[in-house]
Amino acid sequence: MKKLYSITCALFFVSASAFSQCNELFISEYVEGSGNDKAIEIYNPTAAPINLTGYSIRRYSNGAVDYTAGGITNLTGTIAPLSVFVVVNGQTTSTTNSPACSLELQALSDQLDGAYPAPTYMNGNDAMVLAKAEVIIDVLGKIGENPGAPGGTAWSSVFPYDGNAGAGAWITKDHTMLRKASVQTGVTVNPDFFDPLAQYDTLPNNTWTSLGAHDCICNTINTINEAKTSSVRIFPNPVLNNELNISSSKIITGIQITNMIGQVVFTSKNQVASTTSMKVLVNELPHGVYYLQTQHIDRSSSVEKIVIR
Repeated sequence: MKKLYSITCALFFVSASAFSQCNELFISEYVEGSGNDKAIEIYNPTAAPINLTGYSIRRYSNGAVDYTAGGITNLTGTIAPLSVFVVVNGQTTSTTNSPACSLELQALSDQLDGAYPAPTYMNGNDAMVLAKAEVIIDVLGKIGENPGAPGGTAWSSVFPYDGNAGAGAWITKDHTMLRKASVQTGVTVNPDFFDPLAQYDTLPNNTWTSLGAHDCICNTINTINEAKTSSVRIFPNPVLNNELNISSSKIITGIQITNMIGQVVFTSKNQVASTTSMKVLVNELPHGVYYLQTQHIDRSSSVEKIVIR
């Protein structure tokens, strides 16, 4: 079995370097709620729409090395730039042994999943994979490992993260997991150990208020790569003496400054109406590298990298 697994990996996995940062879809949220309240959110970190033809979600159930028992769902539609696509468990009616997915959660979906054993019947100990054709572009969990076995429960918070007795709190069961804003690409190689808190933050069971949008540094990085609709000059840059000046070909309504992990750390409105320039004091910000977004009266914006010294 180990030999077969190693051959499968050799054919299926590619090096993480094959995908540039903010250049390919990845899993941004995992909802493992009560009953069949389950969902997977996919994020498009690029500045262009992505057609989902050829993409799929696959479930490697209970430590399996293939997705035969866990199911595969081919995705349909398109993800807009810097937006998400939500797949929700599609069970609309209850049976004796299987409750319906909540109508509230289904209403948040872009695509309802298929019948059991579709991927969104995960229960905490199943590795979840986002694939493009036959190439893994993201994996949540560890393929071939059944955490908490025998019986299987969930990956946990303490090394070796396998959910065994005394190995920390269960994370992938009865939790919502949000990809950290600093993550810019998927996991393309099956990990030696899956630490669920390394790339994810967690929310309590049956929480899905964040479905439908994803906070990521790629939102800022790829805004820079979009065609600019105005000419903006920031000076001095690097910023000295805590003061910067902004000049634009369009009327400036305000600015927003984001740090390198995507957190908004400063906002300011232009105090002088209908002008194409703005002066800003940034004395409360630590020295470092930031992204400054200039907002215009026509609701367009431009982003520049700045250095505060």
